[in-house]
Amino acid sequence: MPTSTKRLVICGHLGEASKVQQQILDEVQGLAYTESACFAIRLAIEEALSNAIMHGCDSDPNKHVTVEYSIDDEQVAITICDEGTGFTPGVLPDPRAQENLDKPNGRGIMLIRAYMTDVRYNDRGNCITMVKRRDCPLPQLSG
Repeated sequence: MPTSTKRLVICGHLGEASKVQQQILDEVQGLAYTESACFAIRLAIEEALSNAIMHGCDSDPNKHVTVEYSIDDEQVAITICDEGTGFTPGVLPDPRAQENLDKPNGRGIMLIRAYMTDVRYNDRGNCITMVKRRDCPLPQLSG
């Protein structure tokens, strides 16, 4: 099946995120991706959009988030960009470290990395590209 890229632009308000998430999931489910793959994709979209809106746009509805995605029989690729200054992913504190366990946030990127097949950032740090291959199993998380 040929892949076409779709592009959506939403304002920097969390209420807009669920519409984008549902549109992408409807298409993924239409291609009969497994329930576990749909869960992984939904989680990654939710976390990445929340980060883009809350941190990149500072929850300012006058700022925008751009979502580009392509879905085919083999994989789902999603790029989310915001108007923020960006960040350096490699310097984020480890949310599993003892001093961070009680913090209410800081786990989104860890979850995205765990559930998606490939995760990349642009040099500026304001765009994330996430890929979920159909044949890639979910991680086995140990407690």
